[in-house]
Amino acid sequence: MSSPFNLPESSTISRRTLLKVFGIGAVAGVTGYSRFTKPKPTVFQKDTLNLPRMLNQAKSVVVVGGGLAGLACAYELSQRGFAVTLLEKSPQLGGKIASWQVEAAGETFMMEHGFHGFFPQYYNLNSLVTELGINDNFQSLNFYAVVYRDRKYQPEVFRPSHSAFPWNIVDLAIASPNRFQWGINLVKLKHLQVFQAITGFQREKNYQRFDNISVADWVEEGFPQGLYDLYFLPFAKSSLNAPDMMSVGELMQFFHFYFFGNPEGLAFNGTKDDMGTSLIQPIAKEIMSKGGKIVTSASVSEIIAEQEKINTIKYYTGNSNHNVPFWVKRNSVVEDTQIEYFGVADEMFAVAGGGKEAISLTCTHQGCTVQKATDGKFHCPCHGAVFAADGKVLKGPAQRNLSKFQVVQRQDEDLQLVALNQESSPPETITADYYVFATDVPGVQQLFKRITGDVNEKVRSQVANLSIADPFAVCRFWFDRDFKWEQSNFTSLSGYQLTDSITLYHRIQQQFIDWAKRTGGSVVELHAYCYKEKEFPTQEALLTTFETELYEIVPELKQAKVLHRELVNQHNFSGYPPNSYAQRPETSTDVSNLIFAGDWVKMPFPCGLMERAVSSGLLAANEILSREALQRRSLLSVNPEGLLQI
Repeated sequence: MSSPFNLPESSTISRRTLLKVFGIGAVAGVTGYSRFTKPKPTVFQKDTLNLPRMLNQAKSVVVVGGGLAGLACAYELSQRGFAVTLLEKSPQLGGKIASWQVEAAGETFMMEHGFHGFFPQYYNLNSLVTELGINDNFQSLNFYAVVYRDRKYQPEVFRPSHSAFPWNIVDLAIASPNRFQWGINLVKLKHLQVFQAITGFQREKNYQRFDNISVADWVEEGFPQGLYDLYFLPFAKSSLNAPDMMSVGELMQFFHFYFFGNPEGLAFNGTKDDMGTSLIQPIAKEIMSKGGKIVTSASVSEIIAEQEKINTIKYYTGNSNHNVPFWVKRNSVVEDTQIEYFGVADEMFAVAGGGKEAISLTCTHQGCTVQKATDGKFHCPCHGAVFAADGKVLKGPAQRNLSKFQVVQRQDEDLQLVALNQESSPPETITADYYVFATDVPGVQQLFKRITGDVNEKVRSQVANLSIADPFAVCRFWFDRDFKWEQSNFTSLSGYQLTDSITLYHRIQQQFIDWAKRTGGSVVELHAYCYKEKEFPTQEALLTTFETELYEIVPELKQAKVLHRELVNQHNFSGYPPNSYAQRPETSTDVSNLIFAGDWVKMPFPCGLMERAVSSGLLAANEILSREALQRRSLLSVNPEGLLQI
């Protein structure tokens, strides 16, 4: 694979560039980035005309997907007078930041998909929090650390800052106990090119130069080892994309947003309670207060397209199953002498011994694919639900049995199925002026499989080619005792086989603080951002490794008693592999009334993680507002370009 550094524009270091790098040009460039004056965020696509804010005629919008992107879009449009209907497949809203109840240590707690930090440069998310009046639901963690397993490096500690580049890097260097191990030498051509790349961000040029190579391959090209070990590896993985599967172009965007274009520093807030209570419920409440309708446990069964636009959506709720026969192919990957498997991904079915009935392996909680365990039962790897061999729910959070289907006929390796115990009521039908698809990647791909009629082939292809990152896993432990901990209550970890971070929930969220005070116990969570399924193919492998590494990280806990463990394991985060940027779908599509939102959408300004999801939802709302000649919401970001451009 050729290096992006071999491109003509990066192979020659001009005298002007050298002057900029070594300070003369940079002095003029940082005049507006005073050591003492905090730069302001950049406004994206501000309207120059004073347009109406409120709709003065009846217009309707259906938003499919109740994660942050869908909620943000539904919130903004409901505020402007649109009749909004939000459809969510799961029983609860929130997507990747959803919360649900679990039983642990004889009590009921709220569980999540892992700790989430609210950074100060999450301008659009934070503005939404302020509008809702829920700032008190968040608290500062003041600082956080990165701890390295091999002890080759001392822990790095990150705190708030009020300086933009280059002063934030100067502050980092002064504070870093490892500054003499960064290994960057600007006399070396490769190191100078790395420095230019990470400090001279320009969005389109960035992706043109660096989207064709993975981070893992790129760092083989003479990258400063210390810089990679200390910052690039742990922070690249925190994007939930593994270095071997992540585009350098995406990494550059990620680092510009969090480091080089960010004047806010790297400390962040956490929620005082679970994410559902602290953030999701207030957004949903506000949507409904403006007349918005929210439907959970809603399964879209058909999307009817006519004349290159979406006409109607049909959906069922609860236990309803559609009675239209459908075909599935034999799954050649999963091997079992007693059960035949058909379908793939999140649409798999099990047939026992050539029988006449099939069981859907889609968990009725949040749609994850359940797996057969050694006890013969089906276990959900995502949130811990357990089902009997016949599909009956044995353990929550799922509340409904696995769906059953009748085998209609077989043809070679194909099976035709139709739902059993069909509801007599027809599906709900909804028609709107606009439709916003705001699900995760597997969700939007399933939606397109349900489209009948004419739909733009380019859009179909863009959605079909979206990627999913390696799976992530979270394991939360309840112990009967507390322990000493010198690092931050959320700490990034580097160098472990599986674990990428540790969170001390009994020192962050109120429900666990109260429990720890009453019992003297502790609640600790480990998070693996992007692990390889081949290395950890089962829940048992994940649990065993998490527990082993936890005792290495906190040796005191070897003497403690484990009161409960909860494993969350999902495979639905957006992937950003090499050569994916150009074909990534944008907010506006070639289907006239279809808008996209989600962290998989091509964004026109730097953003990441939760801010990327919220910003995409608000961008989708702005697209609809613009078409109705209404004032768009002002969207903010960090400085969209790096200082030391070539």
